[in-house]
Amino acid sequence: MGKSLVVVESPAKAKTINKILGSDFVVKSCMGHVRDLPPKELGIDVEDDFKPRYVTIRGKGKVLTELRKAAQNADAIYLATDPDREGEAIAWHVKEYLDEKKLLKDKKIERVVFNEITKKAVTTGIENPRSIEPQLVNAYMARRALDYLVGFNISPILWTKLPGSKSAGRVQSVALRLITEREHEIELFKPEEFWTIVSNFQYDDKLIKSKLSIFAGEKVEKFSFKKKTDSEKALNEIKNQSYKITDVSSKVYRRNPLAPFTTSTLQQTASGKFGFGASRTMQIAQKLYQGIDIEGDTVGLITYMRTDGTQISNEAISDFRSFINKYHGKEYLPEHPNSYKGKKAKNAQEAHEAIRPTDVTRKPSDMKKYLSSDQSKLYELIWNRAVSSQMNPAEFDRKSITIESENKKINFKSNGSTIKFEGYLKVYKFEEKDEDLKNILPEVKVGDKVSIKELIDDQHFTDPPPRYSEASLVKKMEELGIGRPSTYASIISVLSTRNYVEQINKRFHPTDRGKLITAFLEKLFSKYVDYNFTAGLENQLDEITSGKEGWIKVLEMFWKDFNQNVTEVKEKRTREVLDL
Repeated sequence: MGKSLVVVESPAKAKTINKILGSDFVVKSCMGHVRDLPPKELGIDVEDDFKPRYVTIRGKGKVLTELRKAAQNADAIYLATDPDREGEAIAWHVKEYLDEKKLLKDKKIERVVFNEITKKAVTTGIENPRSIEPQLVNAYMARRALDYLVGFNISPILWTKLPGSKSAGRVQSVALRLITEREHEIELFKPEEFWTIVSNFQYDDKLIKSKLSIFAGEKVEKFSFKKKTDSEKALNEIKNQSYKITDVSSKVYRRNPLAPFTTSTLQQTASGKFGFGASRTMQIAQKLYQGIDIEGDTVGLITYMRTDGTQISNEAISDFRSFINKYHGKEYLPEHPNSYKGKKAKNAQEAHEAIRPTDVTRKPSDMKKYLSSDQSKLYELIWNRAVSSQMNPAEFDRKSITIESENKKINFKSNGSTIKFEGYLKVYKFEEKDEDLKNILPEVKVGDKVSIKELIDDQHFTDPPPRYSEASLVKKMEELGIGRPSTYASIISVLSTRNYVEQINKRFHPTDRGKLITAFLEKLFSKYVDYNFTAGLENQLDEITSGKEGWIKVLEMFWKDFNQNVTEVKEKRTREVLDL
């Protein structure tokens, strides 16, 4: 019996899988995509059902030769590329290539996927092969064709009409528009002044910090005091009253644990907590997924990092539950497993589990010595978030005190919280945004008198909307339904490398060129930088995946209008374009 060939995407993954499968298998990596549409001349026949013509990607000839040799000597070929749409497409390309070279005669060729790289997942994957999913491949072809047709047709117009511009991509142009529009809002913003009033009341030897909530019988709003004179007038009235406590109430409130990470929530949280950019987070996660060297064993520490799903496999949930029970005790364990409703899963990419540790008993503290400091931070974050998602809510005692004037026209409120039961916070600490937790209130009774120790009025101005950070841009794109988990990081890095945006203090500022390009596209290709149109197109691509839409039909509908638009713009003179 000859050997079997397993094709994966990266050398690191090849090494891990080779160790797991042993000597009957040869594992080769194809280093990502091997073929693509030609960059220089149009590789899609728009007259003949959008037939694509694929060419070998520069520098991949050697990789293909190696695959060819390995395939010749193998009895069976397993295509084990990543478990998403891109992975499916790469597997399809490799198969097509080997087929063209007449190497598949009498050979078994199978598609296998593993959501995590552990001994169990890999062996189960190899034992349960499937065929390549044509619908996933069609969705890839349609997406690639759309991006290609947009870039191929708009970019040359940009070079001639706006010299020095590199290119325009379908999704990246929409992201650029978000950044540019925000900049415009900031430029037009006029700050408004407002004042707030707080009082520290003396009670025995303790202080009660409180905010003014009712004045002259009216509820205090943000703009109740617009100028210094308004707040000063109020201070004078407040000083002339005597005060007592009219209400003391306390109630228990709960805070539920958060769902385990998806691609975008991981990117957002790692950005907020560690200042990692989206691509850096993805690179670190990829290493954790592909395998880390632990005492001579290569082990995948987390599940696949490109996912929209918040669900976790039943097996992992029961491992988490016994871990929580063992290390934290029964009171931290909910009666039934917590489940999280994500957005409705639209395509295969979203059928994946959330990002979680492959083995919960590999505690972050034990893994530290095998990981770089960035890997260690990210692993701990993923581990904590996943484990805490299966724990009980945290409970707080929230106390509030109301202090009222004799004439009943003025009242102050003070809130304070104490943690009553840690619950999931024992594992996943949240950012201390809760002012209430810092405010410890004294024991008081209704009717007790208090006196004003000091009154403070503060001047504030309204803030312009903030510029996007990587985290908030990913969040916004996700809200609008633009792009997909696997694309966020690359969209963001393209904008920076093309010099359409620059990052200052981790915030995006559009460059002059970026503003120019957005204006150009909004004026001349407005439909194609429209948020709803782009999101609608994403949905159609997802419908191809589920077989509800034909990919050729989607392209036909797109091409008809788009081609007409391109033709019209080409006829405009450069001067006319610049005036617009």
